[in-house]
Amino acid sequence: MPKDLRRLRPVFSRWMSLRHWRSQLVFWIGGLLVGVVAVLVAKVADGAQALFHLGVAKVGWLPLVITPVGFAISAFAARRWFPGSQGSGIPQVIAATEIVRHNPKGLDRLVSLRVVLGKTALLFLGLLTGASIGREGPTVQIGAALMRMTGRIGGIVSNESALLLAGGAAGVAAAFNTPLAGIVFAIEELGKSFEQRTSGTVIFTVMLAGIASLGMVGDYIYFGHSDAHLQPLPDTLAVLVCGLGGGALGGLFARILVFCNKRLGRVFNGFFERRRILFAALCGLSVALIGVVSGTDIFGTGYSEARSLLGGADTGSPLFGVLKWVSTLLSSASGIPGGLFAPSLSTGAGLGADMHWLLPVAPLGTMVLLGMVAYFSGVVQSPLTSFVIVMEMTNSHNMVMPLIAASVLAYSVSRLICPRPLYHSLSQTFIDEERRMRRSEAASTGA
Repeated sequence: MPKDLRRLRPVFSRWMSLRHWRSQLVFWIGGLLVGVVAVLVAKVADGAQALFHLGVAKVGWLPLVITPVGFAISAFAARRWFPGSQGSGIPQVIAATEIVRHNPKGLDRLVSLRVVLGKTALLFLGLLTGASIGREGPTVQIGAALMRMTGRIGGIVSNESALLLAGGAAGVAAAFNTPLAGIVFAIEELGKSFEQRTSGTVIFTVMLAGIASLGMVGDYIYFGHSDAHLQPLPDTLAVLVCGLGGGALGGLFARILVFCNKRLGRVFNGFFERRRILFAALCGLSVALIGVVSGTDIFGTGYSEARSLLGGADTGSPLFGVLKWVSTLLSSASGIPGGLFAPSLSTGAGLGADMHWLLPVAPLGTMVLLGMVAYFSGVVQSPLTSFVIVMEMTNSHNMVMPLIAASVLAYSVSRLICPRPLYHSLSQTFIDEERRMRRSEAASTGA
């Protein structure tokens, strides 16, 4: 047999293998399932926000009652009934890709049917009671859990790392209708598990999730089309202003959130660490006070406010960006289930508008767009994902170079304030907890 044909024999054998096609089918079905569920989660989240705003329109002081109560119930349920569901969901998936290498059984605490149900229910509760959270992070965790369950049903248990990766990336793609961002997210944020032999499968799974989303809600641009543009010399200052400001505030947000997650026990001799439910309720009360007293709609994802700012409209408050920054920090620090993507993008939009009023070097829509990408990059420290996701969500292809420049500059500034990326810092908590539980189980077995 010729040498070239001998080299192709493993390829032919693989393509003729029933196991190979069964594995592919599992990924394809899982990708479509994640896309469908992501759309359903989006509708649940939108419905919760609509109900909240309907209640506030009738009773202006309603958040002062339901927001702290909702935070307390959500924090209690996340710790007692749905452990592993608290927070964004992305740190859990990052932790799961690490845990799967050493203890696959430990994944049940982070990516399971119970987590899917708890995450969805508590996300609904959070948005129903006015938390400044998003649905995209939870969709990543839900997507990873669904892909893992699909793999188990299909008998694919030896490649769970790729299943988690594909499910998480598909969740991003379907949640925002941004398939390219889903692929970049898989490489940049979950990159330790991105192996060359599974990269094609992961990319195709992300595409299928996007197709499922398109089939259910149609072809849409998340924030609508942006006509933002830059002129060569004066408006280049906008990139510097937004990149430096957004990166600094994003890095500060990440640094404080990591401190609250890991060092809350050092505050007041650990008073709040021992009383996490009370701490969550106080965070909820603070969010409610900010919204009611200021008269600014800082509740929920902030989607409508960001969309209005991108179109050059006013949110009604020059402090929207700052107040949204504080309310999102309080919501995330409380430990309730909820994501950072949408609130961070709306915060960045508000901060971009604020920087425009202080230094009107470019049109409002342009400063808002640059503020979005810069602040988001500063928070998550994933400059490629930040640039791609904002470009896809606003169809701003004419702003490619300014968006890249602002994203990279913000990333560099953020790293000076918070040296380790936010999601990876938060994921270490789940990894350490799993190790403690494994040692405890080993000790009890040995005894």
